[in-house]
Amino acid sequence: MSRATFYYDLGSPYAYLSAERISGLFTEAGLEQPEWQPILLGGLFQHFGRDSWANGPGRAEGIAEVERRASAYGLPPIAWPDPWPGNTLTAMRVATFAKQTGRTVSFSLAAFRQAFAAGRDLSDPDNVMIAGAACELHPRALLKAVQTGSVKAALREATDRAAALGVEGVPALTVGEQVFWGDDRLEAGLEAAAA
Repeated sequence: MSRATFYYDLGSPYAYLSAERISGLFTEAGLEQPEWQPILLGGLFQHFGRDSWANGPGRAEGIAEVERRASAYGLPPIAWPDPWPGNTLTAMRVATFAKQTGRTVSFSLAAFRQAFAAGRDLSDPDNVMIAGAACELHPRALLKAVQTGSVKAALREATDRAAALGVEGVPALTVGEQVFWGDDRLEAGLEAAAA
């Protein structure tokens, strides 16, 4: 059986909801933890010719649903960053660097919590550095990493690979060739991983 992969962008509140639950669900099921793969949601939108629900008429309903889900999952109330959605390119490059240094999960959870538990804008590098410090990534290393060609290329390539697999949005969990897109599909992906 192939290892499951969890695709996410730090600007997605639905990805935040899944990120807070996924490790516990895999542990409870006795499964190997999924690989966490940062990708650019904007790159997927561009590839598939779509836009975020947050920019359309369903924004208020989507926000209410995210808040309901957070409450149902026992998470802190959502604190929406201002602006939201924002530009997460720098944060996603840091997530890619964190993956290269073995700190993907710890950095990503810290950054998600900065955004959706503390309401901090991840387009502000200071907020990204706070998340980095929480998992012992030095600010100078992060500032250098986000400008490194290999980090930029790794993020672009991961996004392109995800699109080629049929990942149309985040969060998404892939198991083999199956794609489970959305926080509401996480448990179905877990079942597939257990099969």
